[in-house]
Amino acid sequence: MRFQGRRAVVTGGLSGIGEAVAKRITAEGGKVAVWDTNGGIKTDISNLASVENAVAETIRQIGGIDILVNSAGVTGPTVPVDGFPIDGWMQTIAVNLNGTFFTNRSVIPHMIAQNYGRIVNIASIAGKEGNPNASAYSASKAAVIGFTKSLAKELAKTNITVNAVTPAAVRTPIFDQMPQSHIDFMLSKIPKGRFGTVDENASLICWLASEECSFSTGAVFDISGGRATY
Repeated sequence: MRFQGRRAVVTGGLSGIGEAVAKRITAEGGKVAVWDTNGGIKTDISNLASVENAVAETIRQIGGIDILVNSAGVTGPTVPVDGFPIDGWMQTIAVNLNGTFFTNRSVIPHMIAQNYGRIVNIASIAGKEGNPNASAYSASKAAVIGFTKSLAKELAKTNITVNAVTPAAVRTPIFDQMPQSHIDFMLSKIPKGRFGTVDENASLICWLASEECSFSTGAVFDISGGRATY
């Protein structure tokens, strides 16, 4: 029951990795507020006002915020740069990067006030290596890594840790946004020869979100089946 008495926000918590994390934190004694466009506390993380409203509602419902797991994201279009739609680029950056900024920015004051917090931003192996025909997604996730490292250094003298996770492909509903050719490409890059599971990712994320993770901050944790090369 390592999350007994802890209050967590999980964005994108109604499906995929976010859902697995939310269920595990709850099972281990924590209270969870799910922010999602489809339910829970309905939130559009690309909209600052929506995020601020979600913070207020979360505090009303569960009394505070000790943990943020920022799992919501979109793949964006899967096409070459020279034909990449501008609106698709803007939406991908708005959700994956701006959404990370808005959620982190909005919970930090509450964590600073209590001198405790655990922030886990879900990036992607694409943010380290780049995936062809996924420039917006790769760029946004690379930016999430840089943002996480920067914020961690700002908060290093506090009892707030900020880390990122870079999964390789995990079979979740986000696959519905990709063509099969792109899914096949991602699988071909994983030495283990299979996709990761949501529960494997939840195990790592929940350690980072727990009190046990007290000295690792500003780090990028790979869970890539051997794909990561640095």
